[in-house]
Amino acid sequence: MCGIFGYVGPQDQDAVSIVMQGLKRLEYRGYDSAGIAGLKNGEVVVCKEVGKVDVLQKLVDEKKISLELAIAQTRWATHGKPSKENAHPHFDTALSLALVHNGIIENYESLKKSLKEKGVQFISDTDTEVIAHLIASLYEGDILKAVKETILLLKGSFALAIIHRDYPGQIIAVAHESPLVIGIGAREAFIASDSNSFSVHTREVVFLSNSEIAVIKSDKLEIYDSFCTPIDKKIQQLSLEAGNISKGGYEHYTIKEIFEQPQTIRNALLSRFLEEYGTAIFEGLNLEINELHSVQRILILACGTSYHAGLVSSYMFEDKARIPVQVEISSEFRYKNPVVQPGTFVIAISQSGETADTLAAVRELKAKGAKILALCNVQGSSLSRESDATIFLRAGPEIGVCSTKAFTSQLVVLSLFALLLARMRHMSKQEGQELIKAMKTLPEQVQKILDKSSSIQTIAKKYAKYNNFFYLGRNYMFPTSLEGALKLKEISYINANGYPAGEMKHGPIALINENCPTVALCSNKMTFDKLISNLMEIKARNGLILAIAEESEKGLEGIATDLITIPDTIDELAPITTSVVTQLLAYYIAKERGAEIDQPKNLAKSVTVE
Repeated sequence: MCGIFGYVGPQDQDAVSIVMQGLKRLEYRGYDSAGIAGLKNGEVVVCKEVGKVDVLQKLVDEKKISLELAIAQTRWATHGKPSKENAHPHFDTALSLALVHNGIIENYESLKKSLKEKGVQFISDTDTEVIAHLIASLYEGDILKAVKETILLLKGSFALAIIHRDYPGQIIAVAHESPLVIGIGAREAFIASDSNSFSVHTREVVFLSNSEIAVIKSDKLEIYDSFCTPIDKKIQQLSLEAGNISKGGYEHYTIKEIFEQPQTIRNALLSRFLEEYGTAIFEGLNLEINELHSVQRILILACGTSYHAGLVSSYMFEDKARIPVQVEISSEFRYKNPVVQPGTFVIAISQSGETADTLAAVRELKAKGAKILALCNVQGSSLSRESDATIFLRAGPEIGVCSTKAFTSQLVVLSLFALLLARMRHMSKQEGQELIKAMKTLPEQVQKILDKSSSIQTIAKKYAKYNNFFYLGRNYMFPTSLEGALKLKEISYINANGYPAGEMKHGPIALINENCPTVALCSNKMTFDKLISNLMEIKARNGLILAIAEESEKGLEGIATDLITIPDTIDELAPITTSVVTQLLAYYIAKERGAEIDQPKNLAKSVTVE
């Protein structure tokens, strides 16, 4: 969850400035505290502070810190509350080394107890400080050997960047079940949790994994396995447009990314369908046709927003491709002893491709022989590297913590994949062509919704005073209601519950009153009349109703307190257009309430720890 960054380069480069810029690009991963450490005249220098990177930047500027090389971290607190003592980097008692860490050390308590018995004194509540003291206790003049012996003692997940005063001009990096990428430039090198953070400097990268250790110098890279045996790692070239990582004149990344959706939907569709044949096509999928023909069951694994995308798509896979689907929350599934039947095809969804629980579930399923298709947005991510095949979303970097454009891109890609499987089975060419026709109009339809954002903002202001919401829907609109409620929770800090409309009378309707509005997702033609009946039940109990419905639908007059209309589409794609409205509602309600939007409290963009 935390973001770590490091830099080593020529003496005439400003290491501090480069590292602080990189750290700012990683702030979506955590913003409880931030810190930087480096070497200066043979000494370890550490500077850290509670708060966001801007707070650290101010302190660095005040102290006029300059370093020959540097490592840094922006923290999402796991062990120990946000404080200056718990902020990274951490160091040993003699201040001979400093390190930054992303991950969790599961056996830190026993290691800490053992170190205390040897007289080591701790100044933080973190699991990370244990690593610094362990390395120092095992150091006998060979830092690589000390790091190797330390990581053999650690249980959990960790990405580390380490500096030592006896080794000027080099950084040690380690990665085990936690993302870490090395960027290779001209006489300089970068270490980061996400390649986006240094993509303005270089596109040549090496990914570390499986307890691999890297010794990084400005002009040399050496990589070893966990037993210090040298290994060769392939240098990969990233095709990333770093210029996209800016607000582009918008007040927040979140609203910018909402408004990018007409283009990101086009990107997700581009060259991925054959209208003449009414089917989808994915170049470079690396799956044989007979493998797709033999799919008898689909298992979808995901967390959070990606889980909701999986739920939405499950309706389409079953309805159109006639394939039974099981959708599982990765954090629960990984602790099951799953029965993987012959013909099971796994789709793992993660925007970042680094979601720890999804990766753990994928590894378990691969061990059982399952075929894995990844859907993610980040080239070179752990999920894309460990899966049998990958479909990239092409949504571009998503910086806002609450996912918007990545979600709608997931729905587009999953719809295309469902079309591909359906055409291999029972769907006619004409049906496929009709689906493609509807998908091609999505960017224009989303743009029409965005063009009326000011009227949506006016409605949002009216509802911003309420502290409890229900989001209701049926069929495709039920999982869409879960996602809509999640957006409101994430950035407005409002209690919101997505619910299947037909289930309200089985208990939750007891909570309906004039202070608990209902956001009714009415864009499912098949269940529209049934939903109207459910809304009448809410209205009879003085509940406010904010309805989102397609322009052609009638019957909400006199029922809905407020109505937002959206362009007509088919039921299978209505979650996309409807979700753009719920994203705008959440954004404008959060803005009206003065909430932190891009970096909501307690959240981080990429959940890389359990």
